[in-house]
Amino acid sequence: MSEQIRFVQGNEACVEGALYAGVNFFAGYPITPSTEIAEHLSFRLPQVGGKFIQMEDEIASMCAIVGASLTGHKVMTATSGPGFSLKQEAIGYACMAEIPCVIVNVQRGGPSTGNPTHVSQGDINQARWGTHGDHSIIALTASNHQDIFKVTVDAFNFAETYRTPVILMLDEAVGHMREKLEIPAQGEIEVVSRLRTSLGKDVDYHPYLPREDGRLPMSDFGGEHRYNVTGLYHDMWGFPSNNPAIVNDLLRHLVDKIENNVHTITRYKEHYLEDARYVLISYGSSARSAIHLAEERRKRGERIGVLELQSLWPFPCELVREKCEKARAIIVVEMNMGQVMAQVKACVNKPRRVFLANRFDGKLITPHDIKRLLRVIQGKGV
Repeated sequence: MSEQIRFVQGNEACVEGALYAGVNFFAGYPITPSTEIAEHLSFRLPQVGGKFIQMEDEIASMCAIVGASLTGHKVMTATSGPGFSLKQEAIGYACMAEIPCVIVNVQRGGPSTGNPTHVSQGDINQARWGTHGDHSIIALTASNHQDIFKVTVDAFNFAETYRTPVILMLDEAVGHMREKLEIPAQGEIEVVSRLRTSLGKDVDYHPYLPREDGRLPMSDFGGEHRYNVTGLYHDMWGFPSNNPAIVNDLLRHLVDKIENNVHTITRYKEHYLEDARYVLISYGSSARSAIHLAEERRKRGERIGVLELQSLWPFPCELVREKCEKARAIIVVEMNMGQVMAQVKACVNKPRRVFLANRFDGKLITPHDIKRLLRVIQGKGV
């Protein structure tokens, strides 16, 4: 297939990225502002031999993709706000049972029903800590449709590589705006296939015994091998265990397989950082305003740069520290009360030089909002 050019919503760009990555099962429930993902897949999936099902609620949707993934399919669900909250228990199950899946959260105002039709980035910490217990998670985001397409492919690749749920943290503004999308020819972007065990049906299969490279080969549930799947602490055969040594090793494995690969997982873009005295750190639709401000102020001689984060979890602490090392001030631009700012402060050498430019009232943060804070900082001689 040759390259295609389309004019689409961000939600549709996510769909096209998922199809490129090989998704063949989607289960979901409509909720603003993510509904277009389900709508688009409802007719696109059957075109490529995949299955779409609207479930009775978000809990069932998450459980459905967990089951479909175990039987060998690449799977995705999409939701927002309260729906993301409802999915947390099953996300924890997928973490514990090491089941590859992709969950899209197109963020809106909250908590509770909040502001269903307006933009927010208030779910960043929920993506990290929404499910209970010690665990690690991969969460990605993007500010434009071309990047949404790419990080969606990355999400499926990471899910398959690390046998883990991966969360795509989009937001209402980027999900609903329209712009050009160039869909690359198949093969231009790497797509990671499911790693299946090479063991025959007469060989003892250990579903939770990592190879030397850390990856766990899978056998399609209901296929050649019978094995146990549980949300309890378990041994290499999948049987429940409360043996302290087994529990310790399991939790270390679940965390280390992600945290030890932060450099491989990290996705980011940098804009004008070479000589930047003021570094704006942003992500999602907020990054568009940050980049616009940097471009405009640099025309006036102000040395402003932008570090655009595309992977939020595991948080790229070393990257942030390195890129901000020479900055006089760091301004985190986001649409919440400082969820990423807290991470940035914990990473840099001079946390007192970290400032927050934010909105959380349902309106997209503008370049003028950022400039107003920048003027205050400069007025203090920073």
